[in-house]
Order: sequence, then C-alpha cells, then structure tokens
Amino acid sequence: MNDTLLKVRGLAFKFGPREVLAGVDLDIPRGKVTAILGPTACGKTTLLNLVGGQLQPAAGTVEFDGINVHSLSRSELFKLRLRMGRLFQANALLTDLTVFENVAFPMREHTNLPERLIRTIVLTKLQTVGLRGSRDLFPHQLSGGMMRRIGLARAIAMDPDLVMYDEPYAGQDPITLGALMRLIRQFNDALGLTSIVVSHSVEEALSVCDYACVLLDGRIRAQGTPEELRATAEPSVQQFLQGAADGPVPFHYPAASMSADFMPAAR
Repeated sequence: MNDTLLKVRGLAFKFGPREVLAGVDLDIPRGKVTAILGPTACGKTTLLNLVGGQLQPAAGTVEFDGINVHSLSRSELFKLRLRMGRLFQANALLTDLTVFENVAFPMREHTNLPERLIRTIVLTKLQTVGLRGSRDLFPHQLSGGMMRRIGLARAIAMDPDLVMYDEPYAGQDPITLGALMRLIRQFNDALGLTSIVVSHSVEEALSVCDYACVLLDGRIRAQGTPEELRATAEPSVQQFLQGAADGPVPFHYPAASMSADFMPAAR
C-alpha cells in the first residue's frame, strides 16, 4: 500500500482573472494528520473543493489513492466521494432535519442499511462527540460549538478514508476548542483515518498534526513537521506563524492608487 493517500501536483485555479492557486505540490501521508495553514482567502477551502472534485483545476492533477479525481465521470466521482468525509466551515447542517436525521442522511442516501443499524451507527457517532442527548434537536436549537460537533459526527458517519476539516476551530470557545482538537486526533488514530486540517489557527492546528504546510500566494511556501515549520527561515512563513502585521505579506488587498479612486480624472 502506498504511504501517500493524496498527491497534488502543479495544481492551479483561478476565479476569473484572480489566480488563487498557482502550482501547488503537496503529498498527504496515509494515516496521518496534515495541517494546511494560511491566512484568510489564500485558497485553503478552494484546495479542498478541488480535492473533492467540486471544482475543476486550470492545470495540474489531484490523485486520491492513485485515482485522478478530475478524470472521473460524474457517477465515478460520487462513488469516490464516499471515501471522503468533510466538516464544512459553516457546518452545512440541513436546517429542517433533526440532529439524528442530519447524521443519518449520508447513510440513507448512499446505502441500503436497515433502519435499526442506521440508528445504532448514528447514536454511536453522536456519543463519540458527546451529543447523543441532542439527537431530537434541530440546528437552530444548537450552539455554534454543538453544530460543529454534529458536523463532525456526520463527516465520519460513513467511516471514510479521508476526513477534511475546514476551519474547525474558528469561532469556538476554549472548552469546545479543546474538545475539537482532542476529537480530531483521537478519531484519526482510533479509526485509522487520514486527516486534513485547514486552518489559520496556527497553534491549535500544529498541536494536533503530524505534518503541516503553509499556503501563501497560491503556493506551498514551507512544509514539514510542526518543529520543522517553526524553524523555517522563509520570512513570509514566519510572519504568518508569528502573526506579525508587517512583513512580506501585505495588509492591503491589491487596489488602484488612492489618487485614482478619490480624485478621478475630470470628464
């Protein structure tokens, strides 16, 4: 069995004229937790969408367990996605369904399991995230941290090979944050998963991962173990890791000059 579950080579993507990814090369080792770090709007979620086949790249390839994701037919892609779980940045719970029904949803959509077995699996997954007692609640009755944990239970409902966590720590209180960090690590090890944690929360992500990389300007600027990443000499990487306001990464989004905006030429 290949030690690399996911191989990304030369991956490029644009939103209109804006280049988001400009040739990403990345290996995700099987059975490990890999953190993809980077500032807001650097392309981290876009990278996950390309891995899952929701987007088509302008160039490059994504191979999942030796399979070229973007060469698959629609039905083949849907079948491959059954091996992937995802915790969405905004949780993406179905608002008209209860907690139980949200976690049961992928099993009812993609399997022929009997309801009794589905019930057992759902309650087991909810127990692992500490929310079995919330099964009859609706999403609007949950706190933000509870919704995040329900999203996590749904992400592992189908026992996937790969779980992608999109900003799992954003907006969480310290107790929920600690619980999520512990769950990500425990799920990966106990269930034999491969995990990708996309985050701009540096310390939290580095504390649970085996490997990490920093995505800046559409490229991987540094990668390695957390210790190797902290020791990198790349100035832009150090600016991000240390949260420094001044450095190679600019504060301002590219824009026309102030004089052009505030004093347009007379017509």
